[in-house]
Amino acid sequence: MAREPLSVVVTTFDNADTIGTCLGSVAFADDVVVLDSGSRDATRDIAARLGARVEVQPFAGYSAQKQAAIDLARHRWVLLLDSDEALTPAAAGRIRAVLEAPQAAGYVLLRREWVFWRWQPDRARLNHYVRLFDRTRARMSGHEVHESVVVDGPVGRLEAVIDHYGERDIEGRVEKANRYSSLQVRDRHARAPRFLRARMVVYPTVAFLRYYLWRGHWRGGWAGFIAARVHAFYAFLKYAKLYELRRSGGERHRPPFETESGED
Repeated sequence: MAREPLSVVVTTFDNADTIGTCLGSVAFADDVVVLDSGSRDATRDIAARLGARVEVQPFAGYSAQKQAAIDLARHRWVLLLDSDEALTPAAAGRIRAVLEAPQAAGYVLLRREWVFWRWQPDRARLNHYVRLFDRTRARMSGHEVHESVVVDGPVGRLEAVIDHYGERDIEGRVEKANRYSSLQVRDRHARAPRFLRARMVVYPTVAFLRYYLWRGHWRGGWAGFIAARVHAFYAFLKYAKLYELRRSGGERHRPPFETESGED
């Protein structure tokens, strides 16, 4: 049976270690677009060798960059992947099947996380995101981080799993928490959340318990425990940095004096 043609879109920057696995998992697609933001490694060469259309654009922010990649797609139906993600073989088959007669404007897919040195436990809750969609009825949300696909129409759920290789060590995960929390300040400042001091005290514990117990990462041993602690630290940083911004009236604090020589 004929199916809707599919474009796969991927944004990249220095992802030579994962882009081959990513693109290899979507070899069935009719069109593959890689929008690179200036990689200094072999990312673009690998993508081109695997048959992708490679375009280059300076990084415009996570949401805007992904929207630019979506706009390059040749077909209505788009599968959006990060460069460190790959479809499982079963997921590829389910996507092909649903495109024979789509019943929704977009579909949520599941994502399995690599946590430092192991995959998350089988019975831990999987993250889920809209990744397969009709691009004429969808757009990126515009958030600084944790950007998402906003669909104008019904959204279905597809039992298809994306493997996310993510950060390979604790240092990388902590660095990402620091970077993402800084980017989130602008989004959260615009929403003007209240009771920031109480949130700094309470929310990290809530975030830890939700990740570790409710989502089931306690089943992942020490990898799950460490990931939950980093997640709680990320929750703290988001509100601490917003509190700092408000105290400073929107300006970064400077020390009361600076040495002319730059020496301590």
